[in-house]
Amino acid sequence: MNKPIGYWIKRLDAALEVQLDSTLARIKLTKRQWHTLGTLSEGALLPDQLEDILQPLWGGDVRLRERELAALVGRGMITMIDDRLALSERGREKYHEAQRMVEDARQDLSMGIGIDEYAMALSVLERMSLNAERLAR
Repeated sequence: MNKPIGYWIKRLDAALEVQLDSTLARIKLTKRQWHTLGTLSEGALLPDQLEDILQPLWGGDVRLRERELAALVGRGMITMIDDRLALSERGREKYHEAQRMVEDARQDLSMGIGIDEYAMALSVLERMSLNAERLAR
């Protein structure tokens, strides 16, 4: 039986979430921590700036944000420099380790899919997303 595209998108999204979580868990990072390290890898930020950038990931859960940041600070991955949050050397190393693992997993996930096929899939999904958003207005 053929399934609609929405079925496959949701199934892929759920599988990608589980795969990313398990990849990062091997080095004792959560997805939110990984995104935080990645954001700070681009440069130090004021706490409010970091919160604004990561708000879509945090949602409105202030306790979750504080717990995740406290874990990174407690593990010596984030430090304060002139009122800005910054990656420590340990944080930078952990972020790069996670990046390598995530990239390896992405290569495994796209095994058997050609570059042209991947580009076409992205193009189709982007156009369908834009069409759906337009029609929803």
